[in-house]
Amino acid sequence: MQTNKIIGLVLVLAGVGLGFWGWEMSETFGSALSSRLSGQMPDEVMYRYIGGGLLGALGIFLVMKN
Repeated sequence: MQTNKIIGLVLVLAGVGLGFWGWEMSETFGSALSSRLSGQMPDEVMYRYIGGGLLGALGIFLVMKN
């Protein structure tokens, strides 16, 4: 049971890290230029946001699970 909580916390931290990495990538010059020209975020940024959200949600589920 404790192992699930530890794994859950690691997944939450990994999700936060991926989200932060995606945010950092979205602030670069190339990404900002791409966003302004096409009106969309680059795929690499979106993959990190989605992956971070999924890992975070799974981690919270494991932490909260009895």
